[in-house]
Amino acid sequence: MEQINDTNKIIDINGTKYEILKLLGHGKGGYSYLVSSGVKKAVLKQIHHEPCDYYSFGNKIEAEKNDYQRLKDAGIRIPEMYLIDEVDERILKEYIEGPTVFELIANGSDVRPFLPQVREMAMLAKEAGLNIDYFPTNFVVKDDFLYYVDYECNTYSEEWNFENWGIRYWSRTKEFEGYLKQHS
Repeated sequence: MEQINDTNKIIDINGTKYEILKLLGHGKGGYSYLVSSGVKKAVLKQIHHEPCDYYSFGNKIEAEKNDYQRLKDAGIRIPEMYLIDEVDERILKEYIEGPTVFELIANGSDVRPFLPQVREMAMLAKEAGLNIDYFPTNFVVKDDFLYYVDYECNTYSEEWNFENWGIRYWSRTKEFEGYLKQHS
């Protein structure tokens, strides 16, 4: 499946109609959209098969399903997965309304109050033998709680843990500024 280009487009997901309200983000595995059924808002992740030179994938939809369960089992605060449409390679999950840590940093907000929460998530992930993707676009703040809104996780590696990799993007570091410049 490709990127869904039309906002206000109505799509059917397992028999329920959803209106695409806006594109939330584009990652290694898919495009995430804010959608509404008219009753509630949710996030639709549409899997894509675009090449990624720094990451290799197997079956992305199966990985999302498995990673969701591994994160839940580890006790990491994540949005609820509502459904998986394996044929159209779509995932519908809970919408956590709030700013991303990335947005907070870019706008000059101090995210240090959230460091204990991300470090707790990192500890839980490590105890479960996992790393999560610590890039700040993957974390949303709602009611002073930090949520990991991506389901990606990998086998634990010191190189990719929070203290050795993720922390580089959790303030206005040269890495953060470089990303901003490259993606503005």
